[in-house]
Amino acid sequence: MQRAAIRTFKDLVVWQKAFRLAVDVHQLTKDFPAEEKYGLSAELRKTARSVTYNIAEGHRRGTTPEYLRFLRIAAGSVAELETQVLLARALRYFSEDQAIRMLALHGDIERMLAALINKLRAKQARSVGCRPI
Repeated sequence: MQRAAIRTFKDLVVWQKAFRLAVDVHQLTKDFPAEEKYGLSAELRKTARSVTYNIAEGHRRGTTPEYLRFLRIAAGSVAELETQVLLARALRYFSEDQAIRMLALHGDIERMLAALINKLRAKQARSVGCRPI
């Protein structure tokens, strides 16, 4: 089976999953208490968007080192998002089912970002004639 060509960041499955998660987070945080409007709700939304933004921006930068830098930022945001989802679940702002769904999607994104980062690091190492760190 042949893979589809990646022409834009929107063709990346990791971006598609991150976008889906950002939409889900936005929808689910609408039901948060009013006092969280500028607190955890806003932080969850900002962090979820950050993942998609950084994947997109890195892809468009045009160089492997810059792409890697933005993917690492996205990976950091994914870790931050996991903590925020766990906190929202502990505070009972998310149901157990909602949290499980988001954490499963989060896990997919985390693994895909790690694989993409590793692939690009290996490519970068080959281009300069050394082994990846």
